[in-house]
Amino acid sequence: MIARALLMIGFLLIGVPASLAAPSDSEEHLLARLQKETDPIKKSKDTTRLARLKLEQVIQAYEHGSIEQGAQLIPVYLGRIMDSWHILKGCGRNAAHDPKGFKELDIELREDVRLLEDLKRRVSYDDRAPLEQTGKEVEGVRAEVLHALFPITRVSEAPKPASKPE
Repeated sequence: MIARALLMIGFLLIGVPASLAAPSDSEEHLLARLQKETDPIKKSKDTTRLARLKLEQVIQAYEHGSIEQGAQLIPVYLGRIMDSWHILKGCGRNAAHDPKGFKELDIELREDVRLLEDLKRRVSYDDRAPLEQTGKEVEGVRAEVLHALFPITRVSEAPKPASKPE
């Protein structure tokens, strides 16, 4: 009985420091890290994390009925996504040969589109337009990322088989 109580107290004490610690991905922390960061891959990842924080704020605003506030946060979210993509695009790396950072952005964008689609289903029809437009733009960025990861190479066209006479 005493051992069980001590064990439960131990579990509680282990969980306390983690819950009291400041989240490492707070907006202020990420902005400070971005100012110092020189590695484009890490910079892109931090920018993507900032975008996700904004998307979470958009979702919360819409869920609490603050449609105008959510609509005002959407361009901030989209701007961060574009910034992240431009950082990766401008780093000069070939995504097909060295996909680090590009794959992570693709995964995040795919998840963001899913979150936007889920939110869109919970919002009234009249308030969906900004969410639909943002979803399309995020899909467009994702298409560019996928194209960078998997560029289309031209295959020499093989001769077409002769058509059979009827």
